[in-house]
Amino acid sequence: MTATLPNGPYGAKNDYAAKVVGRWLWFMVGCIAVMVTIGGATRLTDSGLSITEWDLIMGSLPPLSEEAWQEALALYRQIPEYQLVNKGMSLDEFKFIYWWEWGHRFFGRFIGLAYLIPAVFFLAKGYFATTALKLKVFGVFILICFQGALGWYMVASGLSERVDVSQYRLAAHLGAAFILFCAIVWMALQLTVSAAGAGSLAERARSRMTAMFGLAVFGQIILGAFVAGLRAGKSYNTWPLMDGKFFPDGYFQGKADFFHAFETIAAVQFNHRIGAYLITLLAVALYFYVRKLGKPFSRYAGWILMAIAFQVLLGIWTLVAAVPISLGLIHQLGALGVLATILILLRKLQIKAA
Repeated sequence: MTATLPNGPYGAKNDYAAKVVGRWLWFMVGCIAVMVTIGGATRLTDSGLSITEWDLIMGSLPPLSEEAWQEALALYRQIPEYQLVNKGMSLDEFKFIYWWEWGHRFFGRFIGLAYLIPAVFFLAKGYFATTALKLKVFGVFILICFQGALGWYMVASGLSERVDVSQYRLAAHLGAAFILFCAIVWMALQLTVSAAGAGSLAERARSRMTAMFGLAVFGQIILGAFVAGLRAGKSYNTWPLMDGKFFPDGYFQGKADFFHAFETIAAVQFNHRIGAYLITLLAVALYFYVRKLGKPFSRYAGWILMAIAFQVLLGIWTLVAAVPISLGLIHQLGALGVLATILILLRKLQIKAA
């Protein structure tokens, strides 16, 4: 149950404070979407291991001389990816992958400052009138810092014994980014979008179903992260069958156990395909379940259904085309859009202020 607090919407000082803070949060939502896109491009261009050290302060500067570039390349030459995959890479080729990874890290630093500085300013101005809102705002900043640390933890997995990062760590890193995106979207919605629910039993039931559907979509996104982690989209580039079969022969390699579902190319791609089918069925069920409430709820449920349909069709196109960078990035952004539409419906189903 939610309602407008005496001081203003959801703990803001007043309506003006809610509007200003809300606009800042929507700006941060856009930044997170850009960051996810840059991260996806970094993955698709095999650039993630080009910077082999982490320096929070000095690492914000790229190599500024020919000597510095040669030193960066020399460090890259020491890791397995160079020795086993990119041996003989020229300096110009190295610069291409370096700039993607540097841009990803630099924009991450920008997001941290773009979030912290306004948050401190708004705190000093008294725009956060309740302890709850303060905890939410600065809790998200902790999550931003954690995301940066998790990114380095992911990169570190590919610097010694592997030629690529761990798919488990990549899934954790991407999952944390989507959680961060959802957290900021939800705060922004609470401050800028009015609720429409009246608190009926039917609305509460549909709110729970919408939330569970959102968790299912998040699970599908994590399955997609494993596809990215193993570059599984480069194989089995046919649809609806995988090399002429519904269940691929290569699903299990060696002894079958739980972790095989996340460790073979055939397995992670099959899982992601099945997940897409299930999500589509759930989206249809959610639409017909929510539309009984009438407008505006049916409209938002329709948006979710259309977003899912677009995402599925785009995913098939991306797979058949063997994951060109442009389609891969649009598909990733589409996942953010799906989550945002789900959160909008959840917000509308909340109880409107008296």
